[in-house]
Amino acid sequence: MTIHTAPAVRSAVAHLRDTVCALHAELTRYELVVWTAGNVSARVPGEELMVIKPSGLPYHELTPAAMVVTDLHGRLVDGDRTPSSDTAAHAYVYRHLPDVGGIVHSHSTYATAWSARREPIPCVLTMVADEFGGDIPVGPFALIGDDSIGRGIVETLRGSRSRAVLMGGHGPFTIGRDARDAVKAAVMLEDVARTVHVAHQLGRPPRLEQEHIDSLFHRYQNVYGQQGEPTS
Repeated sequence: MTIHTAPAVRSAVAHLRDTVCALHAELTRYELVVWTAGNVSARVPGEELMVIKPSGLPYHELTPAAMVVTDLHGRLVDGDRTPSSDTAAHAYVYRHLPDVGGIVHSHSTYATAWSARREPIPCVLTMVADEFGGDIPVGPFALIGDDSIGRGIVETLRGSRSRAVLMGGHGPFTIGRDARDAVKAAVMLEDVARTVHVAHQLGRPPRLEQEHIDSLFHRYQNVYGQQGEPTS
């Protein structure tokens, strides 16, 4: 199928195909996925469209042209490959969380281990407070293939400051202002999941005080970094 629309939209889609393809290399670079698991998607700004990885294609075979475009109900709009099996979940999130511009799903080892335990990652580190604004929550178990996972993500993250959710018995999903921001959250999630796991082997680390969590989150989101540039 082919997009029949304005040149500006075609240009935006072409740019996002390049971006989404490149960001999948970050998943392998940071060892967040194995084989063909995991995916990155990006919302096409101002359109009811998204760009996402095709289903079951090895990472070394991914190219911008291989990325597929669907509408926000998961229907193929442009591309000659079957979209990711998580497409319906991504589409549901985009429909219900309009500020989300990018989504990542990985099976990173430590974050997925917390998902298997159905246990939130407690906010015991400044990095957890900075990036996620508190405990990283657990979402419900849901089968793959329809929008059930998306519903669980939205129900868990709506009203939360966290940009990550540990879907029970499955693995982590992260959201962001754009796809790069969501990938950053996935990388940071695995890092804190590993560190907090190690800390738990030594004892029970205390959760940060809520007032400190709030202060840290505000600083990181609004002050940290170069003025006018995103923290990612």
